[in-house]
Amino acid sequence: MRDNRNLFSKSRYILSSCHLDSRVAEITMKAAEALPRIDPWRTLGYRSESLEKYLRQDDPNLYRFSVCNSENLAGIVCIRSPWLMGPFIELLAIFPAFQGRGLGGEIVAWLEMEAQLTSKNIWTTVSSFNESAASFYRKRGFFPVGWLRDLIRPGFDENLLRKVL
Repeated sequence: MRDNRNLFSKSRYILSSCHLDSRVAEITMKAAEALPRIDPWRTLGYRSESLEKYLRQDDPNLYRFSVCNSENLAGIVCIRSPWLMGPFIELLAIFPAFQGRGLGGEIVAWLEMEAQLTSKNIWTTVSSFNESAASFYRKRGFFPVGWLRDLIRPGFDENLLRKVL
């Protein structure tokens, strides 16, 4: 069994349709400006300043990766680990120009492979209004385990999802 400290220890992961790079400093501003224009961040009223702060924060348990297709920034993924016997996908965003190409599914499959030797679960949350994200995760074996009422903003609930490994 692998040690949890070795999860996400590489700075770059090559997947078949994209690569993940942990050196996000140079793309932080671009990602922080793009996210408030797409859901769920748009509907929840996120501002680029708060997203930039989140992406830059010093947190040894938060792994941030830019998602690149060829050399183009295609999205960003942030994973908290450890978290309830498995990693937690805090943020997975594929920018609109790159959606529908399988990048998100490939990232979830990569995370499952990375985590399966040390974890029992993969977790995430989906905003109650975000049916496309809920469908995306259902297709990948996640199921709802609870509602978190008014978690981010009053009137908006988050659905806690779990995938058992």
